[in-house]
Amino acid sequence: MTRKTPSIQILASGALALTLSLGACSTAVEAVRGPELAPIGYPAALVPTSQTYLPSAEEQAAQRAASANSLWRTGARTFFGDQRARRIGDIVTVAISIDDRAQTSNSTQRARTNDASGGVTNFFGLENSLGRAFPGGFDPANMVGVQGEANASGSGSVSRSERVNLTIAAVVTDVMANGNLIIQGRQEVRTNREVRELTVAGIVRPEDISSANTINHTQIAEARISYGGRGDISRMQATPAAQSLVERFSPF
Repeated sequence: MTRKTPSIQILASGALALTLSLGACSTAVEAVRGPELAPIGYPAALVPTSQTYLPSAEEQAAQRAASANSLWRTGARTFFGDQRARRIGDIVTVAISIDDRAQTSNSTQRARTNDASGGVTNFFGLENSLGRAFPGGFDPANMVGVQGEANASGSGSVSRSERVNLTIAAVVTDVMANGNLIIQGRQEVRTNREVRELTVAGIVRPEDISSANTINHTQIAEARISYGGRGDISRMQATPAAQSLVERFSPF
């Protein structure tokens, strides 16, 4: 076991160096070419769930056999039926309209003053000896005196205003036992050297989906909405990593 330890450490250090070099390489490429769009894929990475993408081979064979001599394909939607999303893989449009305003103001003031004194008038006749030891003056009645004063004043205010108006198409990734739908969606837009990314995920009721197959973000339970970006502008606006660490862990 002791002979394998150096080799394991070498492998671990090599893997770490390779990871750092790849990260540095990707950062350098992004600095030169700008951020790249993520590949198109099933948006299960937002909220991982157990999903069924396609029916099994046996189910597909049964469906083909059942609809071999029929004008209607098994599982196809009717022309006059409900076209709203209700199954895994269906697409629903999510309208995000956030217009939040919040304003809070607090003020606190506190003051306290303490004054305490104590003395010994007679202590086995030694109070006279103490008087000779302190030629500057000694008063046995005021041997101990304590004074304290504390003042505190604090105030704070919060003023926030947020407005986001966006529309995104999400995919039904799972159907819960009670019929509710789990949806996930991701959208990326690249303008010059800046990528704007919008993600949405949550749980919706089929009854809340309108006839136009749309739903508002206020009707999404456990909603997770993220709107941000990456690129030259976002990097310049972000606080440097060293400064962020200092501000986070500084006790002052």
